[in-house]
Amino acid sequence: MTIRGLIFDFDGLILDTEWPEYQAWMEIYQEFGVDLPLQEYARCLGSTYQAFHPVEFLESLVNQKLDGAALLKRQVARSNHLLADSKALPGVQTYLDDAKIFGMKLAIASSSDRSWVMRNLDGLGLTGYFDAIRTIDEVKPAKPHPNLYLAALNVLGLEPHEAIAFEDSPNGITAARAAQIYVVAVPNRLSSMLDTSHANRCLPSLESLSLKELIGEVENQN
Repeated sequence: MTIRGLIFDFDGLILDTEWPEYQAWMEIYQEFGVDLPLQEYARCLGSTYQAFHPVEFLESLVNQKLDGAALLKRQVARSNHLLADSKALPGVQTYLDDAKIFGMKLAIASSSDRSWVMRNLDGLGLTGYFDAIRTIDEVKPAKPHPNLYLAALNVLGLEPHEAIAFEDSPNGITAARAAQIYVVAVPNRLSSMLDTSHANRCLPSLESLSLKELIGEVENQN
């Protein structure tokens, strides 16, 4: 068996957007004198607000109807401020460069919307690396359903056993496993506090193991 392609999650895997978003929500919750438990919020990590909506949960805690649109606008502005000038997570650039040297196909499978993914990829200067980008705009439902990964495989022309998926969240890992792809968990500041043990492999960062070494491990297992 030969690994011919890599499929990356975006949020929390290529760029740590997840901690700023959670922090922004926590600050809003604190204004109302309540907390936002990570185990509740984790339901939307790697997925969408359909899995867990922070405004609806806040309303249930304070027992009142809130201006959801205004809160969302504030949260987005605050998280974007916290995210400003952020760089790609450690090891991402090296993995992408090495994948191109090895002649591998590259894709992104993200539960976020395309404009968000493209804007941030452009800001990081990484857009040109990817042969395919599949987001919630093209493929539904979101993770943990496997459709995003299945769509990425289809565009790349790969079978599941020919790819490795990279994820940080439990929802994303579940999606990749359901698509029968070997999945490597690379937890970030937030998802490191969650259970990612259902991944095939877990790395503290992409800097901890070279792509060549990882591919060798995976191919030797089959």
